[in-house]
Amino acid sequence: MSRRRGPLTGLLAAELISLTGTRMSMVALPWFTLATTGSAARAGVVAFAEMLPYVLACGLGGPLLDRLGHRRVSVVADVASAPVLLAVPVLHHAGRLDFGLLVTLIALVGMLRGFGETAKRVLFPEAVAASGMALTRATALHDGLGRLATLLGAPLAGVLILALEAPAVLALDAVSFLLAGLVVAALVPARPRRVPPAVDGPTAPDAVRDGSPDGGRPSARRAGYLAALGEGLRFLFRDPLVGSVTVLLLVTNLADAAYSSVLAPVWAREVAGSPAALGALSAAFAVGAVLGNVVFTALAPRVPRFATFAVGFLVGGAPRFLALALVDRLWAVYLISFVAGLGLAAINPILGAITYERIPEALRARVLGLGHAISWGGIPLGGLLAGYCADLASPAVAALVFGGAYLAVTVWPLLSPTWRRLDGPPPTPAPQAVDDRPRDRSAGVERVGQ
Repeated sequence: MSRRRGPLTGLLAAELISLTGTRMSMVALPWFTLATTGSAARAGVVAFAEMLPYVLACGLGGPLLDRLGHRRVSVVADVASAPVLLAVPVLHHAGRLDFGLLVTLIALVGMLRGFGETAKRVLFPEAVAASGMALTRATALHDGLGRLATLLGAPLAGVLILALEAPAVLALDAVSFLLAGLVVAALVPARPRRVPPAVDGPTAPDAVRDGSPDGGRPSARRAGYLAALGEGLRFLFRDPLVGSVTVLLLVTNLADAAYSSVLAPVWAREVAGSPAALGALSAAFAVGAVLGNVVFTALAPRVPRFATFAVGFLVGGAPRFLALALVDRLWAVYLISFVAGLGLAAINPILGAITYERIPEALRARVLGLGHAISWGGIPLGGLLAGYCADLASPAVAALVFGGAYLAVTVWPLLSPTWRRLDGPPPTPAPQAVDDRPRDRSAGVERVGQ
């Protein structure tokens, strides 16, 4: 292994290990909750308890990570997550795990995972810059490993639950946290040695330019925190397309969280009768997403964004929910999940493209952070609402309710002219007026790098 690529290799290996364990827990944890409580509502509460601290840690933890060091936070968060998650199966087998303690432990795991994953996202561009690898190639490799983790983790969890039961799978996820932390500690140095990056668009990310510990981001000391957030928020909803995307993702992310944390596990338990069915459902979607990504990557320059986006969301969204509620043949549900993966594969690349085209570079950190926080704001509520809806009515009714909400927002692009701007040129930045007055250089706003 090349010495200069050691940090990137170590970080990608840690991500693959950690994400595979997380994908296993996404199957094992709701199955464990349903098996021990018999309540879809309680499965939703557990999902809420995990995702709310996760989202808050991702959205608000940046200043803490900058102060403590990104590598240090990544290692400590992963290593600390291992005993916390391991306590779940240990206490369960000892007969001392009540529901309140389960919720507390899972909430703590969610918070630690939020800090750890955010730290790895910051370390990633630094490791790419140190490796000299082209940024596009590195990000494609990173995305591919994430999809590979889903292909490996979800079906493996289903098989292992049958063979060893859900608590053992949670213990394996705890081991994956520990291994990931050790890999980062061993292979990712605190400050990777910089090498001029390969020619691939923009130069090295701003994060590597700062001299703070662990290559932390440059601070925004000279900009008021609330004023900076306000400027980002104003742009977010001043641009009609970026604001519309944020609102659409708020609803679809909420529905997707309901699907993955409650509706699909309940379907696997009550209809299919096996955790292997839940793993197969996730794997079918992942295979479709991988194939769709390959096809879209090849055809991207020649296909219209608007049509691909609108049709992809219609194909990949509501039909998955309707299948759980109305289709009784397993192969048909798996096929619909596979087609949904194909349809949704192009969504993230299109959203990424318009984001970088429409958001000014100087505002990108603030707008992206706020947009991410708002669009993820519904995720903790998705599982909670789906659980109570499934208990009060039925799982089929809950699937129809969330599928209907998904359908409503994915029809929206077909009805609003705002979305046609997906195919239009990016907006031209307004020229700034020339000001010849003397300026106090110490009062300028320093851009926060990504």
